[in-house]
Amino acid sequence: MKKKKKTTLEIGHTSSLDKNTTKRLKQNNNISSKNSTLFPDVAAVANKSRVKHPKKSSVPNLHVDLRQCSLECKEDKLGRCNSGWMDRIEECPVYHPSMEEFNDPFVYLSKITPEASKYGICKVVSPLISSIPAGVVLMNENKNFKFTTEVQPLRLAKWDNDDKISFYRRGRNYTLRDFENMANKEAVRKYCSSGCLPSTYLEREFWNEMTNGKKGTVEYAINVDGSAFSCSSADPLAGSNWNLKALPHLHRCTLRLLKNAIPGVTDPMLYIGMLFSMFAWHVEDHYLYSINYHHCGAPKTWYGVPSNAALKFENIVQHYVYDHEILSVDGVDGAFHILAEKTTMFPPKILLQHGVPVYKAVQMPGEFVITFPRAYHAGFSHGFNCGEAVNFATGDWYPFGAEASHRYALIGKMPVIPYEELLFKEAMSLSCSNYEIQPNADLVSLHCLKISFACLVRLHRYARWRLKKSRPLLNIHSKSQGTIFCILCRRDCYVGHFMCNCYTDPICLFHESQICNCPCGSSCKIFIHDDTLEMEAVAKMFEQEKRIHNEVERQMKHFSYLWKLNMVHQIEDEYIPFHEVKSSKKSRCEGFEKSRIRWRSSTKAKRTVKNVSATKFSRKRPFRNKSTSTS
Repeated sequence: MKKKKKTTLEIGHTSSLDKNTTKRLKQNNNISSKNSTLFPDVAAVANKSRVKHPKKSSVPNLHVDLRQCSLECKEDKLGRCNSGWMDRIEECPVYHPSMEEFNDPFVYLSKITPEASKYGICKVVSPLISSIPAGVVLMNENKNFKFTTEVQPLRLAKWDNDDKISFYRRGRNYTLRDFENMANKEAVRKYCSSGCLPSTYLEREFWNEMTNGKKGTVEYAINVDGSAFSCSSADPLAGSNWNLKALPHLHRCTLRLLKNAIPGVTDPMLYIGMLFSMFAWHVEDHYLYSINYHHCGAPKTWYGVPSNAALKFENIVQHYVYDHEILSVDGVDGAFHILAEKTTMFPPKILLQHGVPVYKAVQMPGEFVITFPRAYHAGFSHGFNCGEAVNFATGDWYPFGAEASHRYALIGKMPVIPYEELLFKEAMSLSCSNYEIQPNADLVSLHCLKISFACLVRLHRYARWRLKKSRPLLNIHSKSQGTIFCILCRRDCYVGHFMCNCYTDPICLFHESQICNCPCGSSCKIFIHDDTLEMEAVAKMFEQEKRIHNEVERQMKHFSYLWKLNMVHQIEDEYIPFHEVKSSKKSRCEGFEKSRIRWRSSTKAKRTVKNVSATKFSRKRPFRNKSTSTS
């Protein structure tokens, strides 16, 4: 048998479980793999290569759905799941940053993202250890800390009208100590030990329980308010930028621009589990990044699917997991809508059989797991444990955010964060030279930010132009209010919206058919942001970079699907994009009823253009590091 070569990461760290991690696993398992016939050798899992993708099935029409998968397990002589497919799941990358690299999480993440994002998930092993245990923090710094659990059935559903899974039946109220005692008793009852068993053994046991289970349940405390990161200045990890209470508010995180805190998104939440507590297949809200820190207790097994396979994942779920009768929307959007409820659990075997790449991680205490934008993930606990998670975003998230925004509007899903407002504030802060540029750190993020902003400005300008051509008497006014939501599709409207007497609330500018057929006459108004002129000046300056302009041109050939559905007719007049319009004030305001728009002074607009033209990102002359206003 040929010996496999050790794979190394771009930054020079080994990607598979290293010797220290394997040693920790064996110590935690408290069992010798050499003398055991019941448990597999942990090192056998550790030495697998993670770079090789699972082979795609050559069978054109595989009719192996969730029910067949369950049936195959039940027909096994020992009543155990055939675990061959588990051995085919490669491990995700594992990174070991030095103390220096660990100093700035976003600089470090920008280094590993080009490789790690291909796997959907990755692990980062912290070089710092918390000096104050999570239990002590929760008991001493959060007085009277208690939480309520939710009950999870340990079985696979048929996912039709008669059989769906809900994780949201209310459990009991616990202190941390009471829950740990209960969880340990359950582990002893099942396996005569509350200690950590080998991850490969528990993985087989979990899926055996799920496929053969009928009435078994577990409890899981999810979305618990609070943090187990200490407030003490003596705690090295809590004092670092990897403290999840601080990370979303750092300068390079887009979510710092949000006015109000959002639990679980900008503020971390706790997740306290027991043996076989699970988190079902899902993507993060708005396809955001997420970061999860394992404070204490038994490991967790994670599964991840990279973003480039997300659509294929949804197709498989639509056809092989869900019955068509439960889909409220046709196609993959119907599957996405149910997956968003975070109750769908099924074995990755189904994905492997249909050529969807899946990767695995076993998260130990002291390790971070990062999920990348639009990466589906799921997993389960090996016993009592306590983790903490929060979302974050950098500039390279904006294209994913735009895609999520369009999709939310298609299915009428209420946004959690105001995408347009975040993009506007980030781009305008860049134009004012408030964005600190570091070599090899932010160039990809800046590229994505500029393209997304220019596309957004172009879309809104073209929408206003079409509406004005269709209804020449339509009045246009400026507005200074923040984000509001469309009453028809719930899209967040920050740049502009439409108001009339037919609707009690605003609608976005992409409902052309409703606006053009509105009988309100002169009472119809379009409201646009006060800074529209400046936004167009900034976007025009961004497009002076050839790479930016070419990509914007390519993306603008494919209008939003939602908008296409609501277009009334083809307009024959030739539209002139803003980047082709001459810089005179008259031509800039083309398409607007200028007498009704309170444009800001041309001097301010010129100053904005001047600031943007200065952002050539010279590494010899760094930018001033000013704090960006979030108001």
